[in-house]
Amino acid sequence: MSRVEKADGERFWRRSHHLDKMTFRDLVVAYFQYPGILTYLGLVVACVAIFLWRPATPRATLATIALIVLAYPLIWYSLHRWLLHCHWMFKVRPLAGIWKRIHYDHHQDPHHLEVLFGALYTTLPTLLIVSALPGYLIGGTGGAAAGFATGILVTCFYEFFHCIQHLAYKPRVKWLAVMKVRHVEHHFHDEDGNFGITNFAWDRLFGTLYARADRPKSATVFNLGYTAEMARRYPWVARRSTGAAAGRARPRHR
Repeated sequence: MSRVEKADGERFWRRSHHLDKMTFRDLVVAYFQYPGILTYLGLVVACVAIFLWRPATPRATLATIALIVLAYPLIWYSLHRWLLHCHWMFKVRPLAGIWKRIHYDHHQDPHHLEVLFGALYTTLPTLLIVSALPGYLIGGTGGAAAGFATGILVTCFYEFFHCIQHLAYKPRVKWLAVMKVRHVEHHFHDEDGNFGITNFAWDRLFGTLYARADRPKSATVFNLGYTAEMARRYPWVARRSTGAAAGRARPRHR
């Protein structure tokens, strides 16, 4: 990489990027320059190397991959509904900053690309637990590598489609268009539902799938219940925010 290319890449992430102002091509360029995505892809390469060094049996490998792919929608639904949308993390001072970064900021400014991506210090430990550990139990070291790589790749898939749902365009493919509508409702109508990103089967099963006409608009759709009253009692998120406890999206600084 030349000095010019390196400097361009550094400047690219010094400015904010908002998906509602970007094209699909802009997204692809940004996605494959984002440090977190590059880290994920590097880890996949490392997992492949580990697997080649200590391979699992074909049966164990296929079982691990199938388990991770099939379980991922439920894992994401559970984390999104009961952790990211919890009302206790902002009450615990050491966890308030984490909750702010991993989800509050995203609901305050849903199209802001830099806070849409998951934080590596939360995603990687989670992936080790939900994908590498089951893989190890099924197929040893090779199974752990296969499971971790699968979890990372599925996460990359989710991240990319999550980005697509925030672009200012209507997808031509029907299932993607419906997916986008459900997710936009989660951000701009009622946060207590439509927790899936690419798969809403668990929303349907648990009764949290809805369409805009089914519910009135939530007063906490942008602040996730971190209201002005909560901010007074538990100020640690508010101290780190410019739009804390607002019942509207955070205003952008231009």
